[in-house]
Amino acid sequence: MKSSRLDGRGLARAVVLAIGCAMLAGPSCPAQATKAEFKFDLGPGKVAPGFVPVLPSTVYSQESGYGFEPGSKIVGVDRGGSDPLRDDFCAADGPFLFSVALPEGNYDVKLTLGDGDGTSDTTVKAESRRLMVESERTAKATFATRTFTVNVRTSWIASGGAVKLKSREVGYLHWDDRLTLEFSGPRPCVCGIEIAPAPDAVTVYLAGDSTVTDQPREPWNSWGQMLPRFFKPGVAVANHAESGESLKSFLAQRRLEKILGTIKAGDYLFIQFGHNDQKERGEGVGAFTTYKDSLKHFVAEARKREALPVLVTPVARRAFGQDGRLVNNLGDYPEAVRRVAREDHVPLIDLNAMSRPFYEALGIEGSKQAFVDNTHHNNYGSYELARCIIEGIGQDKLGLAKFIEDGLPPFDPAQPDPVADFKVPPSLQGQSNVPDGS
Repeated sequence: MKSSRLDGRGLARAVVLAIGCAMLAGPSCPAQATKAEFKFDLGPGKVAPGFVPVLPSTVYSQESGYGFEPGSKIVGVDRGGSDPLRDDFCAADGPFLFSVALPEGNYDVKLTLGDGDGTSDTTVKAESRRLMVESERTAKATFATRTFTVNVRTSWIASGGAVKLKSREVGYLHWDDRLTLEFSGPRPCVCGIEIAPAPDAVTVYLAGDSTVTDQPREPWNSWGQMLPRFFKPGVAVANHAESGESLKSFLAQRRLEKILGTIKAGDYLFIQFGHNDQKERGEGVGAFTTYKDSLKHFVAEARKREALPVLVTPVARRAFGQDGRLVNNLGDYPEAVRRVAREDHVPLIDLNAMSRPFYEALGIEGSKQAFVDNTHHNNYGSYELARCIIEGIGQDKLGLAKFIEDGLPPFDPAQPDPVADFKVPPSLQGQSNVPDGS
């Protein structure tokens, strides 16, 4: 007779085969293929009923459709006892990645964290370094369950064809055929992972450039990557922003078309461009002409689908004058966004205005601690900017505000969190000194 551990592997393989057509056929795959649920019991001990066992040696493969990604030395600990889910866990000295093959969509992820004979401290990121859980700590013999909603996507477009990805985007975790979770922190202890489709979740789509995108490499980061950390379950952030994009190129590469193929009534489309639009040249090109017209087009297309557009002014660059005050080097582009918001009655988050007192509060030298260069932010800088976005959601009284995490204090960008108190650990994913562009 096979052991329960082998039976679990067989169950998982059957589920992956059931959803296989979704991975291969893209948007034409039947809807029922997306109904699979996964329950993984991590560690070398007894397996909880209905769960699939995962050992430290369980490496992701196309055949199984789940497992750890190479690159970390993972250990399994079994404390014994009567609770098969919580009595064992997987851990590592550094960040480690776990992936599951999944079709495109939103998913609720429930984690069981802790150690029956020690403390734990776990931070969780999803896909390309989206912060989902920040430093969940448990005392000895106590456990925590954390649930969040995450978006998984491929480049396929519902109407046919695919997004015109840049060559560097091929292989990015936010464009592949699986959900990848990264566990890190002083002592991450993961007992269980449960995944279920969340078709009714509100999706917050992000359209923008490198200051918004899911940056794949340390030390670069964006506010779009930090935003999920501040939402309760029921909201998924679908970050379609990409480095180097303007409104014009975002349209040409079919990125807006990809969003419009899945956006539904009640979803949101946050729109932040300007850094690259400013570089475009040609007759009639400008902030109050082509740029403004394109913004109106994005707004109108979202509204056609009963989604809710939100305009975001381009985040300020780090450019100080001799008086220690920030200089505007984005020209008329922030004001053009404000005008579209007024003319078309669109909610506005003035990130340009909010980022200025943030940088000035840190000072000319201190503000370097929020940047990789004078345009792109690191983990700390993007975290503070995400707090600005959350503050803007509340100020605009968007329906999305009810999903903001309970107990989050008001944020004043002129009084940012101390840099020394920032503890989000860097990611295992691609370490590099070369940015992908703005």
